[in-house]
Amino acid sequence: SRGLGDVYKRQVPDVPSRTCVDVGLKYVNNDACYPSLIVVGQLMSAVMSGNYDMNKTAILISQTGGGCRASNYIGFIRRALEKAGYPNVPVISINLSGLESNPGFKLTPSLIQHGLYALEFGDIFLRCLYRTRPYEAVKGSANALHEKWKERCIKSLSTRSANMMEFGRNIKGIIHDFDELPRLDVKKPKVGIVGEILVKFSPLANNHIVDLLESEGAEAVMPDLMDFLLYCFYNSNFKADHLGGKRSTARLCNLGISLLEYFRKTARKELEASKNFTPPSRIWELADMAKHYVSLGNQTGEGWFLTGEMLELIHSGVKNIVCTQPFGCLPNHVVGRGIVKKLREMYPDAQILSMDYDPDVSFANLENRLQMLIMSIKEQQVQKDR
Repeated sequence: SRGLGDVYKRQVPDVPSRTCVDVGLKYVNNDACYPSLIVVGQLMSAVMSGNYDMNKTAILISQTGGGCRASNYIGFIRRALEKAGYPNVPVISINLSGLESNPGFKLTPSLIQHGLYALEFGDIFLRCLYRTRPYEAVKGSANALHEKWKERCIKSLSTRSANMMEFGRNIKGIIHDFDELPRLDVKKPKVGIVGEILVKFSPLANNHIVDLLESEGAEAVMPDLMDFLLYCFYNSNFKADHLGGKRSTARLCNLGISLLEYFRKTARKELEASKNFTPPSRIWELADMAKHYVSLGNQTGEGWFLTGEMLELIHSGVKNIVCTQPFGCLPNHVVGRGIVKKLREMYPDAQILSMDYDPDVSFANLENRLQMLIMSIKEQQVQKDR
């Protein structure tokens, strides 16, 4: 939703994982990466479902202009639509890279503001829900609280009157209510989840990894999505210092960092004051940790940011990490799998499991590997307690 509900009606297609893969393989060459298949398959399943009037429907997707599929999604989707007989359906880019003109669609200040509100709400929900649900005293209470606040936030974002004061009140209320939810006094192993942005965050792509970890008696720890935007802005500094980038662009991007931090200022303060939660690290802190292992010039895909997220988790006491990545994803194999050996040398008690996803992946095998990780964690804990 635009937050101005009389203009746009947003719909995220609810499509099973296997269907996304199968439909994606019909429209995208199987040499393309797994996230491309998932995204195109999800969208084309909706297009072909008959549930939408395609004369009044557009497809909206982000586009960062990165060196991999981030610049190919638009082309993949338009090719699939043409192949399916819908060449006139508009494909709109949330244009962060200047690659699309998007006549008829504008990122207005109000739309950007509402979008940033929604992004921060999502990060807070993940941070609070995943930290609370494994310990809830009443089964289902954490999910119920999430649904209650989700409806409130949707209602708030669907009006023109949403402002920073209301946004701040909602943030405080979410953190307070999750912080006060009755909990069991038990200790569970924490497992961090990092990796390629779609596979990391989308249950469709990662085989519901959070649910699997929780079913095995673990607590999933997921870094914020906001941090990825901060990483994109922060990269302009390296480009200006070493790659001939414009210093004016770097200054503008640093203003963008300040703006994003302003939107999560209240959340950071409330998380610091809470009993059960911790605030996110600053982007410069992630960069400072990562630069000792990889160059900050690694900016394709998740780049140095992936290494920084693993170090953030380790430094915060989460020393068991699952790195989710598409099979054959070169950037992730360099800054993810490629850095694991060094991290293990520096942090011998850290356990880092690389999980590759592709159309032919055996989810049973992935589940077995996660179970083995949890068993190893529990065995280590038993040995420490002796």
